[in-house]
Amino acid sequence: MQQDLLISRLRDGNEQAFERIYELYSRSLYGIIYSIIRDEAVSEEILQDVFLKIWHEAPSYDPEKGRFFTWILNIARNASIDRLRSKEYKNSQRNVHEEYFSDIMESGNQTSGKIDAIGLQKYIDILGPMCKKLIDLLFFKGFTQKESAQKLQIPLGTVKTRNRMCINKLRANVIR
Repeated sequence: MQQDLLISRLRDGNEQAFERIYELYSRSLYGIIYSIIRDEAVSEEILQDVFLKIWHEAPSYDPEKGRFFTWILNIARNASIDRLRSKEYKNSQRNVHEEYFSDIMESGNQTSGKIDAIGLQKYIDILGPMCKKLIDLLFFKGFTQKESAQKLQIPLGTVKTRNRMCINKLRANVIR
């Protein structure tokens, strides 16, 4: 089924279209969620919440405003960051130390394979170490620019400039 037709049917409330959307995108969305949350059970729970939101919000999707994958990716990313920032999640993670985590873009563990499910790894590998770290903090771990500046011990203005440079470099590599 053509993707535009599939999305149109989803927007109209077609359950078969929703099932097909789930088949097509669940693995990629899980990879993004897991890269932020780093807990399989919680990631699976968030994935289900994300697909419920996709189902309920599908009529509001506007193809004129952006690609469907970008729309659902933002839903998944925002849901993951919301969970990270929730009091309940923070309390459940009290005994987990920062050293336990390795950077998602540098590691060779199962997370890298899940991130690469959407084909990001080849573009991320091109970036320098500072860009990798900054994108990891801002987009995968949900840090604010101010929190990233504190974490990296660099001025906020530098974070903003490097973020813009890194995103432009990533964009240039993806569009090629």
